[in-house]
Amino acid sequence: MKQVAMDAFTKGLILGLLIGEGHFGGDGRQPHVTLRMHARHEKLFTWLVAAVPGSRLYGPYNHGGRVYYQWMVRGAPLRELLARLDPGILATLDPPTYERLQKMKRDYGLD
Repeated sequence: MKQVAMDAFTKGLILGLLIGEGHFGGDGRQPHVTLRMHARHEKLFTWLVAAVPGSRLYGPYNHGGRVYYQWMVRGAPLRELLARLDPGILATLDPPTYERLQKMKRDYGLD
């Protein structure tokens, strides 16, 4: 799939996915954002990789009878993504997600 423009729709869809499914964390050395969803969402994950250059798709995994993919963004691609998204809207729409994002940023010095 060719690269997807980071327009308002793309930003909104990514924010929605982060609100609903996002995990904000890290491995102790570098921060990462991950989404883990059923393998039936493969086309959406392929789109995410095109929308966020440098992000990675892992899987499909089969664990406990569940088949899923995991999308991950870290390093420079994560910093670029965070700079393009408007986290302020998260503070208004979904404070718990905003707080998880802010904690990851504090823990890894991304502020």
